[in-house]
Amino acid sequence: MLRRNMLTAGSTALALALASTIGFTGCASPGHGKMTSEHLAQAEQRMGDMRAATEWDMAHQQFMAGDLDKSLKTVDNSISMSSSVAKSHALRGRILYELGQTDTALDTFKRALAIDPEYVEAHYYIGMIHERFREYDRSMDAYLTAATLDPSNPQYPLAAAEMFIETDQLEAAEQILIERKDRFEHNAGFRQTLGHIAMMRGDDLGAAEFFKEARMLAPEDESILEDLAIALVGSEQYADADYTLGRLLKDSHPGDRRDLEHLRVRCLIELDRPVEARSILLSLTKGIEGASDIRAWFELGQIAYKIGDMRRLKITASRLSAMAPNRYEGYFLMAAWQRHTGDLEGALASLNKSAAMTNDESSPMLFRGLVLRELGEQDDAIKSFAEALRIDPGNKDAELLLSAVVEDN
Repeated sequence: MLRRNMLTAGSTALALALASTIGFTGCASPGHGKMTSEHLAQAEQRMGDMRAATEWDMAHQQFMAGDLDKSLKTVDNSISMSSSVAKSHALRGRILYELGQTDTALDTFKRALAIDPEYVEAHYYIGMIHERFREYDRSMDAYLTAATLDPSNPQYPLAAAEMFIETDQLEAAEQILIERKDRFEHNAGFRQTLGHIAMMRGDDLGAAEFFKEARMLAPEDESILEDLAIALVGSEQYADADYTLGRLLKDSHPGDRRDLEHLRVRCLIELDRPVEARSILLSLTKGIEGASDIRAWFELGQIAYKIGDMRRLKITASRLSAMAPNRYEGYFLMAAWQRHTGDLEGALASLNKSAAMTNDESSPMLFRGLVLRELGEQDDAIKSFAEALRIDPGNKDAELLLSAVVEDN
């Protein structure tokens, strides 16, 4: 009996202890049941968060792989499991942005900020959306907020500086970069953007220096090398520009980068290497694009005149006059050919047509003055040189010729 009573008492104590732990009613405290329910809810929430995080990781991988539709479905699953995570809404906004659903993406990024007002990525992408809509002030504010929240990321102040440049606030753009230049001393983008600002101010020499620094920091970035080439041409550093353009064009086929090939032609002309320039221009005037490349044909005609190839000069003059009868170039080259043959009256007639076709190019009036002077019409020559100088006040040739004919007269 004693043994049986002791076993019964032990079983009862154990049952009461278990009941207390798992929240049964009876002898257990009612408070313990409530606490247990809360613990279970918290455990379920943690499990939901873990599953949501797993889905987010999968969605992010799918997004990076370019599978946008699948990524959107996966991140929606993640949000359905845990809707109060800012980065999930931000990822959804990025996916929608890439899918071209910018309005919905904007709302999604705002939802991320409602959860976490300091979520930097959401501010940045809101800035990108406003930039796409050309709402530059709003875009600038968003980028500046991102730059303030995360001062360690150079992408944000660079984006803000680009918006200042877009709105012609060059000083503000320069200031935001200069203030952070020491912090990002090894960032090529900072120097490249400072170079763009210098070029917009007409300081090609200063721009070239910034691009050289950027090039040292990012030697594989061809956009910097291209900026450097343009700045070198603008600052009349033609030998360095020709070398740089040669590197850029090394692996390209003729005609792939017509803009850079035209720049190289200019360098070669300035370096007194007209035969090499002619070789490039002959390639540029071939094919469908070459048939309508007025610049290439005009430069080819000028080089033909320079090296004494009068046959090609006449061909290019006739081609340009037929191709673009409302432009000055063809008549200008025809006047050069006529003057070479001794037909000064014909050259003057062509130059009158050429001058009538342009209001901002001084060369027809300058050439016209030379022909008038050769015809002995000094007063008209003076007027023509003066008009060339009015069109281009900094034209040294016009100044010298005007002074010379005035003295002779």
